[in-house]
Amino acid sequence: MTAAQTLGSLPTPSLVLDEGRMLRNVSRLRRHLDGLGVPLRPHLKTVKSVEAARRVLAGGHGPATVSTLKEAEVFAAAGVRDILYAVGIAPQKLPRVLALREAGCDLSVVLDSPEQAWAVVEASRRAGDAIPALIEIDSDGHRSGLLPDDPAVIEIGRILQGQGAALRGVVTHAGESYGAVGAEALAAFAERERSAAVAAAAALRAAGLPCPVVSVGSTPTAHFARDLSGVTEVRAGAFVFFDLVMAGIGVCTPDDIALSVLATVIGHQRERGWIMVDAGWMALSRDRGTANQAVDQGYGLVCDVEGRILDDLVVASANQEHGIVALRPGSRAALPDLPLGTRLRILPNHACATGAQFAGYEVLPANPAAPLAHWPRFNGW
Repeated sequence: MTAAQTLGSLPTPSLVLDEGRMLRNVSRLRRHLDGLGVPLRPHLKTVKSVEAARRVLAGGHGPATVSTLKEAEVFAAAGVRDILYAVGIAPQKLPRVLALREAGCDLSVVLDSPEQAWAVVEASRRAGDAIPALIEIDSDGHRSGLLPDDPAVIEIGRILQGQGAALRGVVTHAGESYGAVGAEALAAFAERERSAAVAAAAALRAAGLPCPVVSVGSTPTAHFARDLSGVTEVRAGAFVFFDLVMAGIGVCTPDDIALSVLATVIGHQRERGWIMVDAGWMALSRDRGTANQAVDQGYGLVCDVEGRILDDLVVASANQEHGIVALRPGSRAALPDLPLGTRLRILPNHACATGAQFAGYEVLPANPAAPLAHWPRFNGW
């Protein structure tokens, strides 16, 4: 059965997931990390779906990374037992952390200040449960964390380990790698990430403190790391689906992108070279992550219903429920004849942001003989 026949009954816009591409993406990263001798701790913030997570996690029980406690709660209820909550912890969230731990989930938290460390210690003492915490290390000035040689790293380690919580290790995220392009630049970022985390771990150990976990990762650096000596785990999330931002920096190709938005042609402005579709920014998201890349993909790259890319056709502009499809500036391609009612699939700039617009995935199964499936997804914090 063709994609057109399979997808023909769906309302538009719908979020389409190609399971075969997704599974290939997951296998690709696992093979690379297996070759470097380091396990993967997948980040589930991109999928936000129990069904998808079961295909991403080894054995379905973890380890896993999340960016919201809602994610931790949903995945823990589904049987994931080893979760890292990789956003700096706020004191008000610690009761939810403790509830998850009491229910049998080994949930760890991330922090980068003595104030956070004391909050974790006090909550641990009250509950009689030593909450494990990882110290966030700044490897590239991206967002948060401490430099590896900052004295606060040792101070925080001593607060956690000596006062009632547990020092589990260090964690870093080379978020600035999303701005690097090409294998050599991405490999350099991966080494920068690794060396920062390993240096912080060495400082803690030299101070007589434990550092069992040295956690690094982003989708770009995970794929281009060449040496992970001293690292105990790698985290990545966008690799499951990929997107146009990842394609733009050379981590994947557009043909690897497993996620697309199904849309319908609803009108034409022929004198302007516009084709109107029923997927605006409410479906595609407002993310314009390719705008500063070498190739600006607008609000998304346009494919036919079978997933074949239509040359130089992008969603050039978007209103709430309208997408304006046009040739990219400077293109010499011919505007295709797409009659009213034509189904199209639009590849997203940012898989996480586009996924967040929908309540579920319409799944093209890896087995072509299997029927279309629906996997619920969730949002919230």
